[in-house]
Amino acid sequence: MMQNTKNRVPRHTDAATNREIQTHTRERVLRVVRGGATAIDQRLKELDAEWDVERVLETNAATAVLVGVALGRFVDRRFYAMPAIVGGFLLQHALQGWCPPLPVFRRMGFRTADEINEERYALKTLRGDFVGLGSREDATAALLALEAART
Repeated sequence: MMQNTKNRVPRHTDAATNREIQTHTRERVLRVVRGGATAIDQRLKELDAEWDVERVLETNAATAVLVGVALGRFVDRRFYAMPAIVGGFLLQHALQGWCPPLPVFRRMGFRTADEINEERYALKTLRGDFVGLGSREDATAALLALEAART
């Protein structure tokens, strides 16, 4: 059965690793807020550059495929099995939200895009990006809210 995209990676990550990721996120938010507006701005820039676990998986897979093809061509044809295995892992991840490298990357602290966005929007809220938007009921408020969410 196809998994909900938002929750499939955390659902396939052990509970201790999920708790550790959540704890580190909370600790970072608390530390950054104590640093004031400048620290929040800096952390938001860092979040924009943070790689989510999907990007790490894709980069890892693409690298393994290229290495497998090169080794198959220049060393031994049996290395062509490597891209096939990696392709299977990618398909498994796309369908189930899990593949063998995922637990390793999660233990290394790589977060999902939604987990990164939770920190981003907590900081944006604390910075005041959304103040006053909820009190307006016109289309301008909707557009301002969308713009605040994008930046």
